[in-house]
Amino acid sequence: MNKSKVGLVLSVVLLFASCSEDGTDELPSVSVTFDFSHSWDGQSVTSDDLNTIQFTNANGEELSVQLLRYLVSDITFENENGEVITVDDYNLVDLTRGTGLSYATEEVIPIGNYTNVSFTFGFDNEDNQDGVYLDLNSASWNVPAVLGGGYHYMQLEGRFINNTSMETGYQYHAIRAVDNSGAEQRFQDTFFTVNLGPMTIKEGTEVEVGMNIAEWFKDPNQWNLNILGSMLMPNFDAQVMMYENGQGVFSLENVQ
Repeated sequence: MNKSKVGLVLSVVLLFASCSEDGTDELPSVSVTFDFSHSWDGQSVTSDDLNTIQFTNANGEELSVQLLRYLVSDITFENENGEVITVDDYNLVDLTRGTGLSYATEEVIPIGNYTNVSFTFGFDNEDNQDGVYLDLNSASWNVPAVLGGGYHYMQLEGRFINNTSMETGYQYHAIRAVDNSGAEQRFQDTFFTVNLGPMTIKEGTEVEVGMNIAEWFKDPNQWNLNILGSMLMPNFDAQVMMYENGQGVFSLENVQ
């Protein structure tokens, strides 16, 4: 999805090209496709696996996944000379609806070897501007003004068996951390960079990025859904804990 800010022209932060032997020709440039897959500690998770209590988190709670969608943005390619291309774009991955699972960059990338490819989980502060993305507004992805505005980074919801053996719902929503306890709002950044490592980009390159959903509940903060199962958006400490747990969630699964 494009960043559809009014009056903003999409641009690549820095575009480089290498020359051929005659010094005049640029290397071919291609679109790169990113495929997003999901698992629970090695068990594949697709839309067919939703709405059934069949997973167990690190705290021993049995749970289901009913809704999972999250935002990735600013895919970045760094070459061996330290030059960087940032694709000024975003993609809303929605496992529940089966949308955004495959995303092809609209900006083309010069073929060649890259020392690192990365993306941002959520929006950085420059991009996290309240109300400006029409498609995200339509997806009810907004964060209320009382919590600082902008947009969600992730919505993960389902049901779990609580400590009274009753089935109840949970809402694990990630946003920029906000503290409303003082006279003025205090914020802490909770977007983060996912480094996929080196790769070679060529015609038809597809990059598979995996999310281990179980990691959101595991490390370094073992998640107790009986305590932290709802009302997490205004919970500053919980948002910071989500940020910390998110560091090990994504991995590079395959490049072809």
